[in-house]
Amino acid sequence: MRINKTIRKIIISCLLLMCIIIDVFAGGNDTTSRKIIHMLGADLKPGYTFPTHEFFKGSNQAGRKINTTLSGHLKYGFRFAPDTYSGKLFPYAIQGIGIGYNTFFNSSELGNPLNVYIFQTSRVASIAPNLSFDYEWNFGAAFGWKKYDEEKNPFNMVVGSKINAYINLGFLLNWQMTPSTYLRGGVGVSHYSNGNTSYPNSGVNTIGASIGVAHFFGKNTEKRSTNFPSQNHALHSYITYDLIVYGATRKKGVFPEDQSPMLVPGSFAIAGLNFNPLYHFSNYFRAGISLDLQVDESANIGKHIANTYIPSEPEKLRFYRPPFREQFSAGLSLRGEIVMPIFSINLGIGKNFLCKGDDTSSFYQTFVLKTHITHNIFLHTGYQLYRFKEPNNLMIGLGYRFNAK
Repeated sequence: MRINKTIRKIIISCLLLMCIIIDVFAGGNDTTSRKIIHMLGADLKPGYTFPTHEFFKGSNQAGRKINTTLSGHLKYGFRFAPDTYSGKLFPYAIQGIGIGYNTFFNSSELGNPLNVYIFQTSRVASIAPNLSFDYEWNFGAAFGWKKYDEEKNPFNMVVGSKINAYINLGFLLNWQMTPSTYLRGGVGVSHYSNGNTSYPNSGVNTIGASIGVAHFFGKNTEKRSTNFPSQNHALHSYITYDLIVYGATRKKGVFPEDQSPMLVPGSFAIAGLNFNPLYHFSNYFRAGISLDLQVDESANIGKHIANTYIPSEPEKLRFYRPPFREQFSAGLSLRGEIVMPIFSINLGIGKNFLCKGDDTSSFYQTFVLKTHITHNIFLHTGYQLYRFKEPNNLMIGLGYRFNAK
């Protein structure tokens, strides 16, 4: 599909960008430039699949529940050496690229997806001299799903595309067995979705355990600073201003009166703009209010069906174009942002104050990954929900930070 090709190009571009950033950031502003410590890791993750659809409860070709999953992961990561600026400021942060092979024990209907993702992990708290409580997030794409097909895969009303976005958040106990080797175990949750670029899109959600090992290569791998940020890196609070422009496409379903839901043929464009002042409370956290503007071609089209009667075939549906005020929305959202090397995680919750129609008159939630290309420019990859549960659209774009220091 054309949309899936677009997603594939975006993911490949992100991974290539990650490699470039590794080279750029490893140099930093230090006289001891290009000092990074490499890591190789492996994880095994057995898990439970939430029965969010009848398909998982047994309404499938196999006639049995789909409630277990298992995945194996290989990772390459790096952290900054202790005598670099970033190494002193973020002594426990590790970032890199991973791949994971999944099985849901029903390959004929779901496939065995291959995850390709970027990740970042760091310490939350020290428990003992050789034991810490850590977090890790993954963000990428899962390739190789068996999607819904009316003839070949009719029961799978969950997955509508061969490629889906992959998001994972985990919390781990990290035990340092040797100066260079760590044993890690914990729990995590994963979500797979295509962001409404294809239908169906019920999403696949899992929770599970994780056990793995990580080994670091290079000198001084065991010497991490415990005094961060140092006086040289003390932060004087200030405000930055992020301006983001993004776009995406999406599919749309409508619900005609006294009729079954119908998928509208074709795809619809989305464009948006965010202006987000952020107050820097520390080197690791900033927060503020964002002005969010968005135009969605699919918004409220269900109220503008042009057919005199509802056809049995969705391809015959016709629509009048809704007025612009029904497709445009403006909202304010509270934003909090966790700051780490290369990446920032921005979470928001907001409400549209300028809107018309059920599709835009709602609370919305955002999850955004910012990948810093330069001091001022970053790649913006995000996802928007309505009412905490309804997937709305992807947000792929670029941002510029004013007053960056």
